[in-house]
Formats: sequence, structure tokens, C-alpha cells
Amino acid sequence: MKVYKILGLMSGTSLDGLDLAYCHIWENKGSWKFEIKASKSISYSKEMLVELKDAIGLSAEKLIELHNTYGTWLGEQSLQFIKDHHLEVQYIASHGHTTHHRPEMGLTFQIGSGQHLANVSGIKVIADFRTNDMALGGQGAPLVPIGDRLFFDEYDFCLNLGGISNISFEVKNKRIAYDIGLANMILNYITRKIDLEYDEDGRLASSGAINETMLKRLNDLQYYLLPHPKSIGYEWFLEEVVPIVEETEDTIENLLHTSIHHVCDKIAQQVKLNTKKKTQRLLVTGGGALNSFLIRILQHKLGQGTEIVIPEKIIIEFKEALVFALMGVLRVEQQTNVLSSVTGAKKDSSSGVLFIPN
Repeated sequence: MKVYKILGLMSGTSLDGLDLAYCHIWENKGSWKFEIKASKSISYSKEMLVELKDAIGLSAEKLIELHNTYGTWLGEQSLQFIKDHHLEVQYIASHGHTTHHRPEMGLTFQIGSGQHLANVSGIKVIADFRTNDMALGGQGAPLVPIGDRLFFDEYDFCLNLGGISNISFEVKNKRIAYDIGLANMILNYITRKIDLEYDEDGRLASSGAINETMLKRLNDLQYYLLPHPKSIGYEWFLEEVVPIVEETEDTIENLLHTSIHHVCDKIAQQVKLNTKKKTQRLLVTGGGALNSFLIRILQHKLGQGTEIVIPEKIIIEFKEALVFALMGVLRVEQQTNVLSSVTGAKKDSSSGVLFIPN
């Protein structure tokens, strides 16, 4: 039985740092299995945080420069992680960090040059997982549903609460998935106004009250009316959401409380819309799964028919890095790793570009 020893790298839209997950992945009797052997989250420095957040406004030359320097940084972090844990790594699968995502223009860009990463680490790298799907007419997102199907198929719904909330589920043997809307992106934006990276356990939010005007404006955003496949990026957040937050004069606690109710309203709406039986299980991962106030509000809005399952912390925090490791393995095996039923592309694809170290 062939076991792939692969390091998955993920940086999400919530800008909370780089996740590294060293995984053993293998296929047994037609089923894919995994074990996360080592993991680490590296927070971004204040300087890097600003650089990544503002990358959307860079000139082409400066963006490519950041693409290369960030790729070098990824290589340095990977190499240090490998040395610290004495790991044997065959491949690194890197998502990079999304700076631009405009699916309506057929445009997506993840910084973190695969070649720079490979050269610094000395290990073969699979990166650039989204471009091929876009070239096939897809959204280039979401990509994690392949992992939901192959690793977590015992759940009726898989919900990820990163910067953005996205969901995936099966309908007539087809995987359906899309970005529901907001999650930690709006919460972290609000807490950074008081120099707080995030609202731990939703403590601030839990002491607030709903601002009805803000809630209505958020709930009425046009994106929520669009049919799937659909996805959003930081551009949408800046253009559509930030003005609502900035124009709402209220306490930080009330802004957070209102935002959580909005996030949970939209998630519950989509789960109920796609529920086909009396009881179902909903797996929740991503940083939002650790926000007990958010989970409490979500459970209330979903009702008793839906059981929310919070897995062990390593899965909550490193599921996306794990799935990109899986996508790297599938690319090496030349098996499908991007589903057209999810992205809207002309066909399924085996996406990702292989970079050989020099």
C-alpha cells in the first residue's frame, strides 16, 4: 500500500496566518484515508498582515514581487517545520494566499510562487490549484469539497467557517458546494478596530444586542440571491460589506452580535433549503467552530433536526491544509481533484502545477 508523505499549506481569507499539516495519505480498497502527523499555525506579523490585506491595490510589478517573496517565505517556514519535526516529506501542496478572486472576470490569483517555495525547501511542490478550473469556465472555488466527499462522507453537510462560510453536500451522487457568505472576515474586521485579532469564544459578541438596521442591510446583500455555483473574495467584502460596518454607529459588542446573527441566519437558511430528511448531521470546521457563541446561535436557528458536530481540534484547525495535501496527492496520481458540479466548470479536472526544485 502506497503512503504519501505530504505537507499541506493553507492561508485563508481571514488572514489569521499560515497552517501547515504534515499528513500521511493512502488509498485502501477504493477509500482514501489520512493521518495528520504534525501541524502548526504561524501567525502573520503586523507588517505581513498589512501587506497581504493591501495586496489587492498593488501594481502588477509589486504584486509579482510579493508573489515571489511570499513563496520564499513559505519555503523557509516549511523547511523550518520539517527540520523541527524531523519529517520525511515527498511533496508540499500549497494553496498560497488569495489576493484577487473575480470569477465573473475569469480571474483568480494566489500569491506564493511554487518555484520559489520548491527552490528554498528543496522539495517538489504542487501549487496553483485554481487556475485550471477557471480556464475551464469554473469559479475556481470552492475546492475543499473533494476532501468532504473522500474523507468526511458520513456527514450530510460539511460547513467550513473561515473568513468566508462555505458548505458542501451530496445531491443525487453529485457534490454541490458554494460560498454561503460571511464568517470570520467580518468578525475579525470589527475586532481589529480595537487591536484585537479575534473575539475569543465570541465573548464580546455574546454581550451585545442586534442592530436591526445593520442586520437588514447585511441580509439584503445581492450575493445571497445568486444561484450556485458561486463564490466570493476579499473584493466583494471591501465593496459590499465594509461600507455597512463603517456606516453603522454602534458598540463593538453590538456590531459583533449583529454580524453573528447574520452569519447564522444565512447558514441556517441554506441548510434548511437543502435538507431532505428529518434529522441530519452537520460537520463544522474552521476557526468559527471554536466560537461557542456562534455555534450556540447557529444551533438555535437550525433547530433540533440538525445535529452540529464539532470534530477534534486538529481537524477544526487544519482541515483545509489537509484537503490541499489530498489535492496534491490526487494531482500526482492524475485523479480528479476539482469537481465541476461544485465550480460550474465544463468538466472535472486534475488541477495543480508541479514545481521541481533547482
